[in-house]
Amino acid sequence: MSLKAKLEAVIYAAEEPVTLAQLALLFTADALEYKAVQEAAAKAAETTDGSPETTATDEIDYSALVEDTSVSEATTTDTAAEPAIEAEVAPASESTEEAATPSAEIEGAELQTGSDVAELSEEATEANLKREARQRDREVRNVLRQILDQLIAEYATDNRGVEIREIAGGFRMATKPECHDVVRAFVKSLKPAMKLSLPALETLAVIAYKQPVTAPEVNEIRGVDSSGVFGSLLARKLIATAGRKQVIGRPILYKTTKEFLMRFGLKDVSELPSMEEFEKMAAIELEEAETDGKTSAEPELQEDMSVEEDAKSEQASNDSESIEEGENTEAAPAEPPPTQ
Repeated sequence: MSLKAKLEAVIYAAEEPVTLAQLALLFTADALEYKAVQEAAAKAAETTDGSPETTATDEIDYSALVEDTSVSEATTTDTAAEPAIEAEVAPASESTEEAATPSAEIEGAELQTGSDVAELSEEATEANLKREARQRDREVRNVLRQILDQLIAEYATDNRGVEIREIAGGFRMATKPECHDVVRAFVKSLKPAMKLSLPALETLAVIAYKQPVTAPEVNEIRGVDSSGVFGSLLARKLIATAGRKQVIGRPILYKTTKEFLMRFGLKDVSELPSMEEFEKMAAIELEEAETDGKTSAEPELQEDMSVEEDAKSEQASNDSESIEEGENTEAAPAEPPPTQ
């Protein structure tokens, strides 16, 4: 199995985003082997492509041979003169050896003991080992990052419904935005999603954009007390404490958590939408609400008109019936009075 397939399987099986450090611990040997194979393949390609071709019909440079012979003759004459020079230099070397004898001051100087030398050598070896370990870890991470970039590009260009995204400092399988409606309908049929009240969403938004922020600052922005909302957000692990602010009273600071990034599918807080994007989204929702209101109002008007027409027809029928009854009573002869 290739290293790319192993990385793909681990990212798919993980419930939480897998970090590059975790992958480096798992696939150190595989990454180094992959790098060695790639380097060997690159060297083989260089030797096959860029090796100079030699032919048997190369011309011989006779001028260079003549120069080489003249140089060899000069070297032989120089070697013949060397014994005389050595004889002249010998007395001077003897005098320098006498001057180089150690004095009493040098003999009394402190020398490093064997233990000091051993400690220095151990420290040097330990530093070298640490340096090699850091270098090896850096190489492994570079190899894994290169393969992950290839996987991300393949998933993005391929006609698939899933992709590999960098979320909360790690890598995770996720559905593509084009499949949002289908996945949302399926998830709704399985289990209810996490629901937050409007005050909780407002408080979470203030913390996300102003973090680290204190509870009094959030209350001032919202204009109401948010102490109860903080408890629910802390219980759901969407926010966490981030120390205390260095002011009078030292209030607690709050920030968003990794769970917040995972719930909202964000790589980091910088991916939060800006105010301009919020304005565009609000304008789109307002237009959709207006169109929905118009379409829903038309059937109601039609129903009202049909009801009015029915009422008018019923009234007309009742009037006609009453007129017919009146005509019948006028046409009927009057009964004679009873005889006594």
